[in-house]
Amino acid sequence: MNVHSTPATHATPDAVDPVEISIVIPLLNEEESLRPLMDKVRETMAAYGRSYEVIFIDDGSTDGSMRVLEELHATHPGVVVIQFRRNFGKAAAYSAGFPQAAGQTIITMDADLQDDPAEIPNLIAKLNEGYDLVSGWKKVRLDPFRKTIPSKFFNWVTGRVSGISIHDFNCGLKAYRRQVVDDVKIYGELHRYIPVLAHLEGYRIGEISVQHHARQFGTTKYGSGRLLKGFLDLLTVMFLGKYMARPLHLFGTLGVMLGILGMGINAYIASLWLQTKTIQHRYPLLFLGVLFTVLGVQIVCTGLLADMIARSARPNEKYNIRKILR
Repeated sequence: MNVHSTPATHATPDAVDPVEISIVIPLLNEEESLRPLMDKVRETMAAYGRSYEVIFIDDGSTDGSMRVLEELHATHPGVVVIQFRRNFGKAAAYSAGFPQAAGQTIITMDADLQDDPAEIPNLIAKLNEGYDLVSGWKKVRLDPFRKTIPSKFFNWVTGRVSGISIHDFNCGLKAYRRQVVDDVKIYGELHRYIPVLAHLEGYRIGEISVQHHARQFGTTKYGSGRLLKGFLDLLTVMFLGKYMARPLHLFGTLGVMLGILGMGINAYIASLWLQTKTIQHRYPLLFLGVLFTVLGVQIVCTGLLADMIARSARPNEKYNIRKILR
């Protein structure tokens, strides 16, 4: 992790109560949404009666978002601001925001006003039923079909592959126990798979339906290309979760199967030659048998090497912080 920051500016809070709830909000070019979002958060938390902080992560905004965040930090106790030097992505924003969170309960939400802060007490109530992570489900989603239809397909496939029976993996509105964000490491674009990663670590995953609002300002930051990336990331998650500590189980199984198939083909060719003293018209099959045998040996060797270096290094998300305001 590359972190270069200027000296932080500190605000003096009016209250000294320990923070119970940390609300982590990544954003990119959401200048118009930030003030009304903060007003809704304050209204919800004042009625809820729990101490809280709000951690904004400016993921390389090029509009006036940082100016608004500096204003919110100066006028609202408990507002923390992290500014990236450029856009590093949502996973990096979470990776930077989670360590700054002081609460034992962590809430994540998007900054575009489509997530409703009024759902925070409902998420925590579900969390208190014995879950470790509670994900929001945008049951009635106010987005165009070009986003909702691919999202439904994506969520269906992810649920089947991961074995987690929730409807909306990519909803930004989630509640976590502190230990989950401490244990689950995310990088690249794996933020959408936090429930899967937590499930693979043994945590209990829950879900509630949440209210979803139409976007009021700006445009979506996600294009259609995220669908393909999402499925590739799913393969990464399932491999890391099931085989990271024992990669030989995956590579070894595949290698042994190919090796047995190749040796079987070669045994057939050998027996044919012994019987007829010719393997005329069987050369393509011979080459296929040799290919499968060699591939099998190579894949098993790959598994052995992977087993030797398993868990010796974990990739760290790289991001560069310009400023932290606490």
